[in-house]
Amino acid sequence: MRKFLLILLTVLAMAAFTTACGGGGEDDASAGPNANNGQKLYRQNTIGSASAPGCITCHSDTDPDWVGAGPSHVGIGTEAQTRVEGMSAEEYLRDSIVNPENHLTEGYAAGVMYQSYGTDLPAPQIDDLVAYMLSLE
Repeated sequence: MRKFLLILLTVLAMAAFTTACGGGGEDDASAGPNANNGQKLYRQNTIGSASAPGCITCHSDTDPDWVGAGPSHVGIGTEAQTRVEGMSAEEYLRDSIVNPENHLTEGYAAGVMYQSYGTDLPAPQIDDLVAYMLSLE
């Protein structure tokens, strides 16, 4: 029992020290949007509370000649800057995720993209996805 308590106290002390020193690792949501986390999320087959299709199931982040249910996202970080006048790239990408019918890419039909990412994904995950997509230049 004494050994168990010693181990438990050591683990708790290490956790407190790591937190106090700001060591939350790359998955630390308190650090703000994280493109690395966004890339991991983007490439999952399912995401969110409803196991919605992940971005990679319909889009590509590596193949500019992608032909799929959705357009390639290669270069979207740059393209998003000029897609809608008066809207920043960040605003455009966030709105495209949360309200996919607002910004249809030519040649793609309405109603194809999953409609509930805005309610199924917590805001920090949407922030991470936007950060990652902004990095796709």
